[in-house]
Amino acid sequence: MFAEIITIGDELLIGQVIDTNSAWMGQELNKIGIEVLRIVSVRDREEEILEAIDNAMKRVNIVLVTGGLGPTKDDITKQTLCKYFHTELIFSEEVFENVKRVLAGKIPMNALNKSQAMVPRDCTVINNPVGSASVSWFEKDGKVLVSMPGVPQEMTAVMTESVLPKLHERFQTDVIIHQTFLVQHYPESVLAEKLEPWESALPECIKLAYLPKLGIIRLRLTGRGQKEEEVKALLSCEKVKLEEILGDDIFSEEDTPLEVIVGELLKKKKITVSTAESCTGGSIAARLTSVAGSSEYFYGSVVAYSNDVKMGLLNVSSKTLECYGAVSEQTVIEMVKGAMKALKTDCAVATSGIAGPGGGTPEKPVGTVWIAAGYKNEIHTYKQETNRGRAMNIERAGNNALLMLRDLLK
Repeated sequence: MFAEIITIGDELLIGQVIDTNSAWMGQELNKIGIEVLRIVSVRDREEEILEAIDNAMKRVNIVLVTGGLGPTKDDITKQTLCKYFHTELIFSEEVFENVKRVLAGKIPMNALNKSQAMVPRDCTVINNPVGSASVSWFEKDGKVLVSMPGVPQEMTAVMTESVLPKLHERFQTDVIIHQTFLVQHYPESVLAEKLEPWESALPECIKLAYLPKLGIIRLRLTGRGQKEEEVKALLSCEKVKLEEILGDDIFSEEDTPLEVIVGELLKKKKITVSTAESCTGGSIAARLTSVAGSSEYFYGSVVAYSNDVKMGLLNVSSKTLECYGAVSEQTVIEMVKGAMKALKTDCAVATSGIAGPGGGTPEKPVGTVWIAAGYKNEIHTYKQETNRGRAMNIERAGNNALLMLRDLLK
C-alpha cells in the first residue's frame, strides 16, 4: 500500500521552515505497512495545490496533506480542497466548541479564530486535540485524502490519535520490517563490492540500502510480506549471513547514535570520560551530554583552541608544540593524557586539526585532523585527511573519535 505526502507552504520552499513532518510521517506509516511513494512540497497557490492533489490521487490510494489550515488569508487549503472535491465550507458547531476549548485562557476569540470552525461539507471531520485547525478526511473512488495542520505538534497528535488507526483499519497492508546495521572501516564502494554476492542472492522480498554518514555506513535491510513471522525469519537468516561476512566491523545492529552506544559502554563498565577538543570546539562533549543520564559517566571538557590553553590546562609541553605543531599525533596524545589527569577520568578523547576553510599548508592541508582516544595507559591515534568542508570535517572527526573510544573500551 502506497501513500503520498503533500506539504503546503511558501515557508518550506524558501527554507524558512524545515519539513520535519514528512520524515516522522514516513516512519510511522511504515510501522503499519504503508510505504511513502513520493513527497511533494508546493506553495500556497490554488492551482499548484490542485495539480499536486490530482497527480497524487492518480498514483496512490492514500494522500496526506499538511499545512495551509490557519485562520489567515494565505491559508487556502480548505477552500482548495472544496474546489477539488466539488463541495463547500459549512460552519460546524462541534468544531467551534473544540476551538473554544483549545483557545480558552490563551488567545481571545475573534472572527478569524471562529472561521476555523468552517469545514468542508462532504468529508469526515476530526477534531484537533491540541490546536484550532481540524482534520478533513475525504474518500473518493476507494482512495483517501487526509488534510492536517502543518504545525508539527498538532500533526503528530492527530496522526497518532486518529489518522494512523483509521488508515490501519481502512486498508489491508503488508508487513514492513526494517533492520539497520552500523558498519565502520569501509568506504561505500568497497563495502558494496564485498557484499555484492550476498546482496545479489537476497530473496525478492528483502531489499538492501546503503546510507553513508561520515565515517559510518548504515546498512538497512527491509523485509516485506503478508505474515510478520515469515518476514522476521527471513531477515534473521540474512542477518546471520551478513555478520559472517563483516564480523566486528558491524558495531551496532540498531540505528543508534554513536554517543548513545558509547554512553551505554561507559555505564556498563562504570567508567568516566572527558574530552580535550581543539578543532571540534566542544561538539563531542555536546553529543555525549545530549544523552539523558550522561552525568553518570561524563565529567567535563577542555576546549583548547589556543596553544596557551593546551599548555596551561592540558599540560601539553611547549617543546612538543614547537617541534611537531598543534596538529600532530604527539600533541593529541598529550592532550588525552592531560584531560584524563586534569578532569580525573578513566578515559578521554582529543582532537586537533584544521577544519577550514583556511589555515591549511602543503604539509598539513585543510581537513587534516589528529584524533586520540585513551583508556588508562592505552592510547590509540588516527590521522583524518579528508576535506569535505568545515562542518563535515568536524562531524567526521567527532564520529571517528567516538568510534575509536568505543573500540578501545570494547
